[in-house]
Amino acid sequence: MDNPVPDYLAEVAEACASLTSGEPASYIPELASVDPDRYGVAMATIDGALYSVGDARHEFTIQSISKAFVYGLAVRERGLTEVLRKVDVEPSGDPFDELSLEDGTGRPRNPMINAGAITTHALVGGDGVSSAGRFEEIHRLLCDLAGRELSVDEEVWASEMSVSDRNLAIAHLLRSHGIISDSPEEVVSAYVRQCAVLVTAEDLAMMAATLANAGVQPVTGQRIFSGHQVRHLLSVMLTCGMYDSAGDWVSNVGIPAKSGVGGGIIGALPGQVGIATFAPRLDPHGSSVRGIETFERLSHDMGLHLMEVAPPARSVIQRSRVVGEGEEAVRVFELAGTIGFTGAERVVRRLAEEEPVERTIVVDLTHVSSVGGPARHMLLEALRRLRLDGYTVYLIDHDEVLPDPDPGDGQPVEQLQEI
Repeated sequence: MDNPVPDYLAEVAEACASLTSGEPASYIPELASVDPDRYGVAMATIDGALYSVGDARHEFTIQSISKAFVYGLAVRERGLTEVLRKVDVEPSGDPFDELSLEDGTGRPRNPMINAGAITTHALVGGDGVSSAGRFEEIHRLLCDLAGRELSVDEEVWASEMSVSDRNLAIAHLLRSHGIISDSPEEVVSAYVRQCAVLVTAEDLAMMAATLANAGVQPVTGQRIFSGHQVRHLLSVMLTCGMYDSAGDWVSNVGIPAKSGVGGGIIGALPGQVGIATFAPRLDPHGSSVRGIETFERLSHDMGLHLMEVAPPARSVIQRSRVVGEGEEAVRVFELAGTIGFTGAERVVRRLAEEEPVERTIVVDLTHVSSVGGPARHMLLEALRRLRLDGYTVYLIDHDEVLPDPDPGDGQPVEQLQEI
């Protein structure tokens, strides 16, 4: 059986590809010349499954998405109390490059706008570290999050430095308030280099999944942040990660997120998935037009809004057993718990990977308490595909948690009372 998740992502991508509004970040010469029609979507689960479509393996610069991870690194190294002395966590409602500082203290309003990101960048590595040493530590963090070695786009770095007057002004203002102590020129140069690290949408999905997995990289198993650090980081991403459109994002999408002018957006839903998109056309807030539409569709279709998501079911398949022998053998999958999107994804992945030798399959829902709307469609589509592959498929569903089990082909799945 083919896994239906990639097909669903492809459907979403096809629907969003028609959006042609917006343009690449024209104020950075190297970014102004990118292909505006590139578009990729990737999703990574907390146990390391990766799905992607389109240009999800095309490299682009991480830009402001790096702010979230570097803030987490500063908190990891310095502790939250010390970091909060230098940068606040209040939504500013301002554009990303606004000179937004707190009256009296000079603290940036939050670590996601440029003023806050420059501050948290300067906090990495401890006192006395060189700008090169600070960048190397940040680069190592990003590589660990992605699970592979990442390079730097030197042309984008040089291009962005040539138009960094505003960031230099911000850095000088921060130094005048005692927020940073190093040379503003050196800090901004290393900060811009941080933004020029090359990633793909697949990399970003895995990085986001690390946050969704309480700080543990799903593939390598490396713990990068503590659970408490991730909780704080995701909270700041939810309220501040989309700048002056954060309120609309929380209302419409409801996933902690961060955008970048390179065209990327990441979203991390705790305990479930990391999602990333890449599409260079930006809206007036500096966020990807297609990326926003993609996240809105995924959130709506799969019930991923933080305020409505069902509890994740980690042991959806309670047991897999065989009844009978030879040609009469039947494979029984006993499911349990509350099944939402992530639970259904585990089931369809298991069915796609296992390919039972038994030609009759029974899915037993006796111990399932409920099946969410998106999960219902995924399970029925999986059963339809099993039938197309030549299996005979039955359901056991005494409590009717999967009512009207028609996968859409007019042939409802036949039900058994017992096996």
